[in-house]
Amino acid sequence: MNNQLPCIEVDEFCRRRQSQSPLYVLDVRERWEYEEYHLPEAKHIPLPELLFRLDEINTWRDKEVIVHCRSGMRGYQAQKLLLQCGFQTVLNLQGGIEALMDYMMSQKDQEAQ
Repeated sequence: MNNQLPCIEVDEFCRRRQSQSPLYVLDVRERWEYEEYHLPEAKHIPLPELLFRLDEINTWRDKEVIVHCRSGMRGYQAQKLLLQCGFQTVLNLQGGIEALMDYMMSQKDQEAQ
């Protein structure tokens, strides 16, 4: 992955989710992946459809957009595409939803102790 493009770490993403400020989250996984588990606040547009459905997130162009996929690679591709299409700030969730789920499980384990 290209380290030149900004990412957001899972712990920072979780802190932002707990705050009251709105998040603009884009899930670029396939439909079946989204149906297995998804974040309620995420807009779902599979990566192969993203270029053709940009009008659905056009109001996000001047917002900070956080993209995620399963492990980070499709998120990186979506990030590059959105930046090329004029979106101002796009962050890729480091490690994708797998890393997020691992982090949330470890937090629950710590709280249980």
